[in-house]
Amino acid sequence: MALDVADTRIILCLNAGSSSLKCSLYRINREHEKLLAVGRVERIGLEAGDLWWEDAGQQRLVAIKKCFPDQVQAAGAILDTLDQLNLAKPAAVGHRIVHGGSKYNAPRLVTPELIAYLRSITNLAPLHIPAGLHGIEASIQHFPGLPQVACFDTAFHHGMPEVAQRFPLPDDLWRDGVRRYGFHGLSYEYIVEKMGPEARGRVIIAHLGNGASLAALRDGKPVDTTMGFTPIGGIVMGTRCGDLDPGVLLHLVTERGLPASEVETMVNRRSGLLGISGLCSDMKTLLAERDRHAGAARAVAMFCYSLRKNIGALAAALGGLDTLVFTGGIGERAAAVRSETCDGLEHLGIVIDEESNRLHAETINSPAGPCSVKVIPTSEDLMIARHTSRVMLARPE
Repeated sequence: MALDVADTRIILCLNAGSSSLKCSLYRINREHEKLLAVGRVERIGLEAGDLWWEDAGQQRLVAIKKCFPDQVQAAGAILDTLDQLNLAKPAAVGHRIVHGGSKYNAPRLVTPELIAYLRSITNLAPLHIPAGLHGIEASIQHFPGLPQVACFDTAFHHGMPEVAQRFPLPDDLWRDGVRRYGFHGLSYEYIVEKMGPEARGRVIIAHLGNGASLAALRDGKPVDTTMGFTPIGGIVMGTRCGDLDPGVLLHLVTERGLPASEVETMVNRRSGLLGISGLCSDMKTLLAERDRHAGAARAVAMFCYSLRKNIGALAAALGGLDTLVFTGGIGERAAAVRSETCDGLEHLGIVIDEESNRLHAETINSPAGPCSVKVIPTSEDLMIARHTSRVMLARPE
């Protein structure tokens, strides 16, 4: 079927992280989606940075090794390089923005007011919001007049019941926006759309990467999630601690005399798998080293335990479990993590077929287990492209 030219747009997606910048170029309309190219800037802030673009067939189009000191220079460099490639020019740019605060619960055209609001809430996600803003600002400068669309990771979770969104704190804090926002919403949205009818019933999705969270869904709608007010909370992550007794933070400030900035650095950048292992935050390395490195073994064990415990808690919130989905870099590629997480969840009907799991099959549960267990690759960039296209279609000409 031919593309509907009137509705077809080229969408550039920017997904800015704390040390990387991901770009994807899509041709998209109501019926068709085609990936044209993928670009990356990796190791931002280090001496040996990498910039590259590949076409849809993974043919390398350009590769540059140099230092990219910060997100601003990385974004400018990758957009300049895109201009030099023989590719279609974008009609709009979509941006992943990790936190929309209490104001934004759906994708929005970028305006000066939206940018000012994001600057006012950078403390809610200090590793992520500034990077997203750098991407927006570089894109506006590079493509003056081109529509820019902000796609919020928190938007998906706004439909959670109030009992799941509230913290047990004084009511005035709830009114001031202190609540469970949830994150990785673009990934969860993509998985729900990918699953189609299989998303019916009681589903838990585990998005596992350097940042990691779980979401409980009923018939595709959010019921609860592990991350809360900021992306620090929830399960154990690469460098983030996950949930802590608040008394630990009070102890660090009042008894050890640590300033807030040092506590923030500790819980965001020095904890999680890195802090537990004393080795690194990379799960692939930890799995390879755990037989000879006690810290690596401890980190893997605590990560799987954290997952297993939270799967049980979310299953309780759902009143049972029909489907468990693993996604994200760890979820898609670490068979050992999937196996060790599910070991002990037989009471929920989860029984893994180890051979299917080893081969990273889409369905990895044993037929003897009534709970379906899936491995589904996510695509936040495609979700950004879809949202951006929908905003553009709804935009008055």
